[in-house]
Amino acid sequence: MKKKILIAVGAFLTLIAILVGVYFLFVKKPTEGSKNITIEVINSKEESKVYELKTDALYLKEVMEEAKGLTFDGEDSQYGFTVITVNGESADFNVSSAYWSFYVNGEYCNYGVDSQPVENGDEFQIIYTEYTSYE
Repeated sequence: MKKKILIAVGAFLTLIAILVGVYFLFVKKPTEGSKNITIEVINSKEESKVYELKTDALYLKEVMEEAKGLTFDGEDSQYGFTVITVNGESADFNVSSAYWSFYVNGEYCNYGVDSQPVENGDEFQIIYTEYTSYE
């Protein structure tokens, strides 16, 4: 009787091992994205940090979320997501008259980060900017 139980347990474990092996053989493997994107962050000390990645993201906020080492925080508003902190540095206009400005391929972004489209080869800049009055 014990021998039959041991054979049954062994067969069951073998079947489980085969199923796990088949699963890992055919599971969909992650692939690199098709878009090459660069993000450069320039902080208040004018220090630059560059992030290069391949992505299939549609919008800049998604790319920022995928960029390893890039951290950011902000808040949702009626105009979309407003970025306040990048890589631990805050630029809160209400506190210090500073903000994070966003550029794509050298041009000021016309959309917020959650609606700014991303195309292959885009180069984004996130720059700490202090407001100055021209009066």
